[in-house]
Amino acid sequence: MKPHFRKLGVTAHVTFSVGWLGADAAFLALALVGLASQDAQMMRAMYLAMDLTGWFVIVPFSFAALLTGLVLALGTPWGLFRHYWILAKFVLTMGAIIILLVHTNAMGEAARRVSGATGETLLGLTAHLAASGHLGDVQVQLAVAAGAGLLVLLAITTLGVYKPWGRTPYGRRKVSQP
Repeated sequence: MKPHFRKLGVTAHVTFSVGWLGADAAFLALALVGLASQDAQMMRAMYLAMDLTGWFVIVPFSFAALLTGLVLALGTPWGLFRHYWILAKFVLTMGAIIILLVHTNAMGEAARRVSGATGETLLGLTAHLAASGHLGDVQVQLAVAAGAGLLVLLAITTLGVYKPWGRTPYGRRKVSQP
């Protein structure tokens, strides 16, 4: 990869990765507000905002970060399997995306439930979900998932900055070959 394209790739990768991290932080803030709130309208707004943030920011940025990371790994001498830190970033990113998609679908279902409800219906739905314990479980699940996701993204960022652990056996063989 030519230096100009490599720099463009690094810029895109960092931009999407930081965007994903920031959007996850916003998602966590919404989840915590929803967890603390007893207001039905706040609950409705929180779920709808989380649904939009998840599908239109977090999911696209996560795939863009993965794609740009793969392009950089495969298009530069760093390689995908030559360094433990790159392999760890790839595995953590894939795991984060899989868990993200599972939780985004669950959160989307909650958003669909409250999106059509208004006034008394919304208050009744919120009261029903709270009485059944389902609302609290969903609220806690979303806050924990967003918090864990943020920690994983910070770990991925740390790996990219510190580049620990050295080369894999494959990477050592590639360096010793003429």
